[in-house]
Amino acid sequence: MAIMSDRWIRRMATEHGMIEPFVDSQKRAGVISFGLSSYGYDARVGPEFKIFTNVNSAVVDPKEFSDASFVDRTTDICVIPPNSFALARTVEYFRIPRDTLVICVGKSTYARCGIIVNVTPLEPEWEGHVTLEFSNTTPLPARIYANEGAAQFLFLQGNEPCETSYRDRAGKYQGQRGVTLPRI
Repeated sequence: MAIMSDRWIRRMATEHGMIEPFVDSQKRAGVISFGLSSYGYDARVGPEFKIFTNVNSAVVDPKEFSDASFVDRTTDICVIPPNSFALARTVEYFRIPRDTLVICVGKSTYARCGIIVNVTPLEPEWEGHVTLEFSNTTPLPARIYANEGAAQFLFLQGNEPCETSYRDRAGKYQGQRGVTLPRI
């Protein structure tokens, strides 16, 4: 496997629609940076958030997920309560090539504030908006800024295409749009 450069990412995004919309350079003036970087792509978080709350005394269960676990907000600034978390989605829609694995990691700007983005893989031939989880590990409320950088995506290309891709397996999160809740 090799980590792919900005040239490869740009070519795959512009010629094959791997990232839409695609920002061809790093944008950072007055915002948390987003766009193409040297060996990755910094995606933005959309304005739709599912903020977890215990107001309804719901139990978080991935097999029987309840809407009572969270409140929905569409906003430019999401405030996550102390020691809680929120789900959101990327602005960008991804289409991963069959010979590529993508790793999503958090941005250091948020990490330095105690806000962690869950590390997650995007498997070969997966496509959709990436559902992001922001954990506020602090005892204070924390802000997430919509339409600004939220996570970096690193592209690893295999020596050959995989035998069975996410699309081949008919993965349950294939083609997801918006914030997607757990599925069985």
